[in-house]
Amino acid sequence: MCVGLCVSVAFDPVGVAPSAPPQIASTTTTPRAKAALASERAIAFLRSTQDTALGAWGVKDGVAAFPAYTGLALAGLLMQPNLDPNDPTITRAISYILSAQKPDGGIYSQALPSYNTAICLAALARVPNPDQKVRDAIRSAQNFLKSLQYSEVVVPNATLGETPSPVQKDHAFYGGWGYGRHGRPDLSNTQWALEALHESGLPPDDPAFQRAMVFLQRCQMLDSANEMHYADGSSQGGFIYATSENRDTIGSGQSFAGTIEETLSDGTKASRLRCYGSMTYAGFKSYIYAGLTKDDPRVKAALGWIGENYTLRENPGLGTDGLYYYYVTFARSLAASELKALPITRLDGTPVPAGTTRNWAADLVDRLSELQQVDGSFKALDDRWLENDPVLLTAYSLLALGHALPSLPEADAKQPAQTTPAVPAK
Repeated sequence: MCVGLCVSVAFDPVGVAPSAPPQIASTTTTPRAKAALASERAIAFLRSTQDTALGAWGVKDGVAAFPAYTGLALAGLLMQPNLDPNDPTITRAISYILSAQKPDGGIYSQALPSYNTAICLAALARVPNPDQKVRDAIRSAQNFLKSLQYSEVVVPNATLGETPSPVQKDHAFYGGWGYGRHGRPDLSNTQWALEALHESGLPPDDPAFQRAMVFLQRCQMLDSANEMHYADGSSQGGFIYATSENRDTIGSGQSFAGTIEETLSDGTKASRLRCYGSMTYAGFKSYIYAGLTKDDPRVKAALGWIGENYTLRENPGLGTDGLYYYYVTFARSLAASELKALPITRLDGTPVPAGTTRNWAADLVDRLSELQQVDGSFKALDDRWLENDPVLLTAYSLLALGHALPSLPEADAKQPAQTTPAVPAK
């Protein structure tokens, strides 16, 4: 069970001759200059690790087991404002993803059809001026992804190892997506799917988003929005991983952050599933994609949790587990919120003065710049969920930098004087 990619894979990068990454100059101090240089170095690393014959990343013995690797890298490359979309690294990756699409519309190899398809669909949706082949691939992938959502009507697919069973709205699985092997949906796969559907143009009033709203609410630890027993009395406002641990524990709830002793709405204390960072940002972002506004109580509660647990030193609640997954989800959700100045009440666990805000994008650029290595890849701080794989970490980081760019200060602006100093490296 995991929040990112949850299987082990080894690969032999077969790419073009590695190009030397740009050297960090001592004058690189503004957030925009730091972001540009970090992105340049990450691009150089990704160029050097792409299999030029296949056009993919994560290739072993001529096979890319997980097209999602290529989807993540491609999406990050396509977000770079100064990179030509006709760059050979990009065109090779697009060609590979198109070649990996199956007759059912899914983009996967042998496993994790929802995960791989969602990430590749989101990447294809960023292709500028797509030709008919890309547009057709997007439409087919959308339909395939929608067919994997737990709902009243499920399209059988005999080629997949596991497909959702039809469920009604009162079922704990309703509205979610899963890996296709655990027998239940989870918020991680659900947020990847909603990201892909949003990026590829599906409107928030589409039934897929409306069904997903049911699952999202059941992952939020907020009694006023969540009727599940594990949220009774809870006012945390953040999100957990799933409504069930597996196919046999329906409605049990699941959090990789364990439990906390919470003071409930009636004043009593009880053990409740603990919210954590990556899933809270995932849920917050998904609410925005589903059309909720910042005034909605569910969105306010999630934003309150975010402000109370603001940090880039760890994935709040999980330490270094899933840290880079946290960074990209953090960046995507806050970019979607259009909040450049994020209100916070705590920084790294320490209370801050009322009215404190952070330019989250500048904080993120600082943190990723600290973690970037000489070859342009990013330092592994943990090995859970494949976060010791330099290609995965670099793709995540390039995506995060791309989402942060529009929210960075335009000039050599400092963080507001009332805030605490920028987040240090762990």
